[in-house]
Amino acid sequence: MKTALIAGATGLVGSYLLKYLLEQALYDKVKILVRKPIDLQHPLLEQVVFDYDSPDYNHLKVTDVYCCLGTTIRKAGSRQAFRKVDYDYPLQIAQAASQKGARNFAVVTAVGSDAGSRIFYNRVKGELEEALSEISFFSLHIFRPSMLLGSRNEFRFGEEAGKLLFRVLGRFIPAKYKGVHASQVAVCMARQMQTQKPGKFIHESDSMHQYAVMTEK
Repeated sequence: MKTALIAGATGLVGSYLLKYLLEQALYDKVKILVRKPIDLQHPLLEQVVFDYDSPDYNHLKVTDVYCCLGTTIRKAGSRQAFRKVDYDYPLQIAQAASQKGARNFAVVTAVGSDAGSRIFYNRVKGELEEALSEISFFSLHIFRPSMLLGSRNEFRFGEEAGKLLFRVLGRFIPAKYKGVHASQVAVCMARQMQTQKPGKFIHESDSMHQYAVMTEK
């Protein structure tokens, strides 16, 4: 049975990804890790209540893993807390899923991810990419979106300012750095995971623009 697992299914990219996987029926089952059950029922959906700080990995026997976990330093409260969500949690999911037999892994990082960066955010994302590369998945897909567009349940001043900048200077900004809708990232993730090609693949933001924007969640 072909099974997908989504970590971060209630976030901006993750919620679109969940919607797409259920609508397209690309898997026999779609598991999502949630801190508490969400108000959604579907024949293909299995909700797994999961504590990242006291994890039970018995539910991680799946085919493909999609990791859409992410936060901001402001929301997390500190650099240490941010690193836990954006590095520790994705890595522990990847390691555990690999041990349980997961074949493919997809993760959302960010444009500019670089383990050697002086920018803390980009450095953490780059370190995660390097750590994931050491795990023996059949395929590893890394998605590096630029500014994410779409309706969030929370207000992020930096993102709103960025969106305004893109609207004013959009035509002068290289495609790699232009804002990309979260649903385009989600669809790109789902489609690339179906290619079943071995190796490590890095998908920059401009490659995601080819996908149509989905309707609101």
